[in-house]
Amino acid sequence: MKSNTVDKLCIFGVGYVGLPLSIEFSKKFKVIAYDKNKKRIQNLKTGIDINNDLELKEKKKLKNNKNLFFTSKLKDILQCNIYIVTVPTPILKNKKPDLRHVIDASKKISSILKKNDLVIYESTVFPGTTEDICVPILEKAKKFKLNKDFYVGYSPERLSPGDNSHGLKKVVKVTSGSSHKALKITDNLYKNIIKKGTFKASSIKVAEAAKVIENTQRDINIAFINELVYIFDKLKINTNDILKAASTKWNFVKFQPGLVGGHCIAVDPYYLNYISKKKKYFPKLIKPSRDINDKMSFFVTKKILKELNKISKKNDVLNVLILGFAYKENSSDTRNSPIINIYKSLKKNKCEVDVIDPLVNKKEVLNEFYLNINKPLNKLYDCIVLAVPHQLILKNFFKYSKFLKSNKSFVFDIKYSLNNKKLNIIHL
Repeated sequence: MKSNTVDKLCIFGVGYVGLPLSIEFSKKFKVIAYDKNKKRIQNLKTGIDINNDLELKEKKKLKNNKNLFFTSKLKDILQCNIYIVTVPTPILKNKKPDLRHVIDASKKISSILKKNDLVIYESTVFPGTTEDICVPILEKAKKFKLNKDFYVGYSPERLSPGDNSHGLKKVVKVTSGSSHKALKITDNLYKNIIKKGTFKASSIKVAEAAKVIENTQRDINIAFINELVYIFDKLKINTNDILKAASTKWNFVKFQPGLVGGHCIAVDPYYLNYISKKKKYFPKLIKPSRDINDKMSFFVTKKILKELNKISKKNDVLNVLILGFAYKENSSDTRNSPIINIYKSLKKNKCEVDVIDPLVNKKEVLNEFYLNINKPLNKLYDCIVLAVPHQLILKNFFKYSKFLKSNKSFVFDIKYSLNNKKLNIIHL
């Protein structure tokens, strides 16, 4: 394969990462987007993206894009010469890496791999995964040898669902390859669509490590601020007021306290923690930081219940409305959403709880969390929890506030998004 030749490109996995990537590459090349989820493929063929992560103009083009073909059949990707793997890499219940999707993708591609093909991985993994786990699988089916019969690249995804200011084309893309040739092809490929440019990593392991520490760093920083919330709550001082004062110093880095969920910050540290322990080093910061952020939803619930007890009588049924269920604002992504912990904890404490989120898919939430959201509001609430400040929720907040039961009822604002003197607002 020549460094400037792309016959057919396959995006293997068409989720939050794979779909935008497929669309951008289809502006330059013929793209076949493969996913084993038949329903997902059927929806995309008719122009439907249940993730709601595309801009309106992109949704309209989806159905009539002649350079983009969606399929759930392996035979349809036989003629591709570049495969980009964008499958999820979650964690198991024991917090260890779940590489099943990456391994399955590698096995499927191995069965159809041809001489001189290039396989590029974008999924977040711990350093060494591509070369030590994926490459042996790719070599096995046809007894190929890396850098002789085929090539491998790694270019970690940097998408942030719901954040259009840091979209695919607007963020520098790290690239790497199993050889000089593989790196050149991989880098040239992404240069076709990334306006911000690329960065050539010195090795695949370096690129893998760069990705996994990006979100681990954020997790540790947020954990520090969340720990301050625990401390200052004991001291009865407002953490947000403290952060405002401290941020007047030129070199103070301001992070906000809050809930941490999603597919990156809540997951990636476990990958780094896992490989560190495998190499007999036991991290002192990574796991404790993860624990602090994991427990934040229970701290939030405790605060809400404390305020509810102030306004309720012993046998009162307390009604709570939670606004937002996605793991972050302006996104439909509910993966590892910490809001479910708040919901369950309030229910255990005999609260009647309703949840509203105009962005997330109601059926997906029902299937994944067994929770029926977005029911018509037909009661008054003792507390409204502003959990995820989607712009659409903030825009309609006056409508929701009308469902507060009395002047003693309150709004619990987790992310300091509201400033309304007419409402009884309590911040984290």
